[in-house]
Amino acid sequence: MTTLLLARHGLTDLTGPVLAGWTPGVRLSEKGRRQAEALAARLASLELDAIVSSPLERCVQTAEAIAAGREGMRVEVDERFAECRYGEWTGRPLKELAEDPLWPVVQAHPSAAVFPGGEALAAVQRRAVDAVREWNERLGPKAVYLVCSHGDVIKAIVADALGLHLDQFQRITADPASLTAVRYTPLRPFVLRLNDVGGDVAGLRPPEEPERQDGGENLAESDAVVGGGAGTT
Repeated sequence: MTTLLLARHGLTDLTGPVLAGWTPGVRLSEKGRRQAEALAARLASLELDAIVSSPLERCVQTAEAIAAGREGMRVEVDERFAECRYGEWTGRPLKELAEDPLWPVVQAHPSAAVFPGGEALAAVQRRAVDAVREWNERLGPKAVYLVCSHGDVIKAIVADALGLHLDQFQRITADPASLTAVRYTPLRPFVLRLNDVGGDVAGLRPPEEPERQDGGENLAESDAVVGGGAGTT
């Protein structure tokens, strides 16, 4: 039984209001660094057989925080866990993108969504799930390993583990610096933990404001946040 820990990167200055995608030079904010350090502290007692990261800076920084203090452990980069290539959507405010004709497709039928000049969400899921299966085989049935990735990538992997069609993946949330755990057995995967941020339960109460302006989930409506959002900040 191979256990996969999926960690989303910590906050950046763009996380939430802007779809960062593959924008170069996007690094953890001060709060994001604290989140990464807190996640590393939570995982310190758990032996890991590998730490794998998306090549984007914010993920590598988060993964390196987790690897720090683990003698002989280095972060391995696998581009298959990288962010979706959002093409022309990259770097644009989510409020603006919500008016794009593609937005309802991304929300209701993401398996058909292909970002202009970018990647299909279905292709993102295929590459990420293929990578998980390859790492599972490589590390063996008793391994516990961590992958640091991005909101939509993590959601796509979890949807596969739950046996959900990709069109249902917007029902899943992966907040910054959250931890999701999937155990792969010969018969089926088991989702052991989902979007665990290790905090209190205050974030489960709906916000007083009818709409979020910071890129978090809009609880007054039903749209999911493309790219993952900023969580309950």
